[in-house]
Amino acid sequence: MIELSEGGVYLANGRDIIPAGPQAPARLGALGLDGSEEKARRATISWGILDAHNSGDEKNLKIKFDSLTSHDITYVGIIQTARASGMEKFPVPYVLTNCHNSLCAVGGTINQDDHVFALSAARKYGGVYVPPHLAVMHSFNREMMAGCGRMILGSDSHTRYGALGTLGVGEGGGELAKQLVGKTYDLARPGVVAVYLAGTPGPGTGPHDVALAIIAAVFKNGYVKNKVMEFVGEGVDGLPVEFRNAIDVMTTETTCWSSVWKTDDQVRDYLEKHGRPGDYRRLAPGAAAYYDGLIRVDLGKIQPRIALPFHPSNVYTIAEFQKNAKDILSKTEEECGRLIGGAGPRPNLVAKCRDGGVYVEQAVIAGCSGGTFDNIMAAADILEGKSIGNGNFTLNIYPESQPTWLELLRNGAAARLAKAGAVVREAFCGPCFGAGDTPANAELSIRHTTRNFPNREGSKPGEGQIACVALMDARSIAASAANKGRLSSAAEMQAPRGAPVFFFDAGLYRSRVYDGIGQAMPQTPLVLGPNIKDWPAIPALAANLLVKITSFITDPVTTTDELIPSGETSSYRSNPLRLAEFTLSRKDPQYVGRAKELQALEEKRRSGKPDGELAALLEKIRALPGCRELGTADLQIGSTIYARKPGDGSAREQAASCQRVLGACANLALEYATKRYRSNLINWGILPFLVQDQDAFRLGDYVFFPGIRKAVLEETGGITGYLIGGEPRRIHAELGGLTGEERQILADGCLINHYRGGGGE
Repeated sequence: MIELSEGGVYLANGRDIIPAGPQAPARLGALGLDGSEEKARRATISWGILDAHNSGDEKNLKIKFDSLTSHDITYVGIIQTARASGMEKFPVPYVLTNCHNSLCAVGGTINQDDHVFALSAARKYGGVYVPPHLAVMHSFNREMMAGCGRMILGSDSHTRYGALGTLGVGEGGGELAKQLVGKTYDLARPGVVAVYLAGTPGPGTGPHDVALAIIAAVFKNGYVKNKVMEFVGEGVDGLPVEFRNAIDVMTTETTCWSSVWKTDDQVRDYLEKHGRPGDYRRLAPGAAAYYDGLIRVDLGKIQPRIALPFHPSNVYTIAEFQKNAKDILSKTEEECGRLIGGAGPRPNLVAKCRDGGVYVEQAVIAGCSGGTFDNIMAAADILEGKSIGNGNFTLNIYPESQPTWLELLRNGAAARLAKAGAVVREAFCGPCFGAGDTPANAELSIRHTTRNFPNREGSKPGEGQIACVALMDARSIAASAANKGRLSSAAEMQAPRGAPVFFFDAGLYRSRVYDGIGQAMPQTPLVLGPNIKDWPAIPALAANLLVKITSFITDPVTTTDELIPSGETSSYRSNPLRLAEFTLSRKDPQYVGRAKELQALEEKRRSGKPDGELAALLEKIRALPGCRELGTADLQIGSTIYARKPGDGSAREQAASCQRVLGACANLALEYATKRYRSNLINWGILPFLVQDQDAFRLGDYVFFPGIRKAVLEETGGITGYLIGGEPRRIHAELGGLTGEERQILADGCLINHYRGGGGE
């Protein structure tokens, strides 16, 4: 079904898979092809797109993107950062969408205040403003901005437009701010892994089933981490573009850097239908293309699947799940207990098993993965003439954009869904991040959305509230709805697999979207609501650093949702100080208080009055080699967190900036889950330390790093630190690969300081 190569491979003529090794040149030669690995690396689709956007060398890329995109949780902070860094206009098209906070009622007027700010920014700096309810961020970019050979940078982790031949990259706000002040996105050239699709999906199998199968195969082993996934093979040809889009957006959950697909006549037709025929060109690997790995997917063997809480990689076939539901759900309950810890609530998932089946209370089809026209049409076909019942079970459907919603009205699909008992709503991302369709306590929700991390459904374990989300394809969700909440596979329904026809009406966008590309109006004032605040002052890195571990997390992976919860907290994203109060609030509620204690200690150091605990710490530091004369002016004090593998999930920078606002100076980790989280740390001046021994640390430990500023700037390999809580112990830390500019950003204290000081030339 899914096979992973053990090493590099050549793809010959787009169809023959030849393992790299001593025999490869001869096999390629027999096909009349050059067996040079160096030449074949340049024959991937990815290499060509990256080269066209690169001003650096072949190994160290400096990328300028064709356009940028953000939503209403992230754009205020990005624009505020860029303003503080000297931006006068948007140098490339920048799309500001309003699909995250558009239905959030928390916070009074502040969500709409952000939307008003965005429109004023689009006018002032020359951007695109997409009003609330009009389109999901990624759907608008697919419909109006993506094109073959382009690159788009977005401040959302699901920035993926690969099925349309665009390398979409999701990063934290700092990377967009760099582009807005004319700088480049710098990275070492990523590896490229081929995803070879063969065959045709069977009845009832949808794009989420394929995506979940791939995620399950590659997430835990890191097979594609920080690489490009390049979709090739004859199986691509049989997939409609929307089917491809719905798989593509889920590549984020593999921890890859980006993704791209070969393009064909179907992509050409899609772009023509959307009024952009000039944005098409054929993309395909060369006659002999080298890949760092290959994932072979037999689409015909992919069965409908379910990803149980609390990760998209926790995947079972629905058939296997139905057969062993009690055992599997019992295992899930145990995992929940480990994640929540302490005396928190536990979901009684086993209670969902009754009358020979598993029953759920809620279903949702939404967003950039689920709310596509094809997915909703398939659900309408399955539910036609049926009823979801008048019990506790509900089904809510959010079309991805107003053009999609309008077509569902015109062709009658919306009416069919409504007659079955579903509620068809507007474009909204809330169900994906815990700000919409929150289930009742102890309920189980099945969703065709992107993630099912802890708290993505709105749980508050600290307040005794717990619910769970499982991911499924829209087709199996519809089958479950037809069975009134009994979890079912679409393969059981034998529903006809239609070929829906979509007539895109761009007039909806012409009527409402503000398009100011290239038309900056500097005289336009920014409209700053009372919740929109500037970033607080951030200090530069001192010569020496003392940090205290204020949170100690030993989970295998720590998500950005745990670092800064999503959901109702999103209303405060434009107010750095207020949002910071929620940092780690559902994972470690004492963290904020501990961090503030360190801030108070740093204030005491600044005042030059080293008494009490500070005096005792200075005495221990001065006993270390070479530190006898160290004074309070030579030191910086801050907090740090330890986590085994932090940063899986969202690209939003607040997972790092909230720590920084509370005085964090470093993270300690065995590894970082994603490049984007590590980049966020760097852009906010938080040292991304790598350590090797978890047992060396504990909550409350102080760690002193002498000469840290010099070590950062001079590219020393390892960094020596000392645990000084009791008897001083020496530790070794690394910062991993850093560019020269990243080192200077860390020394300057954050990206804003770096550009204010004239850095980044």
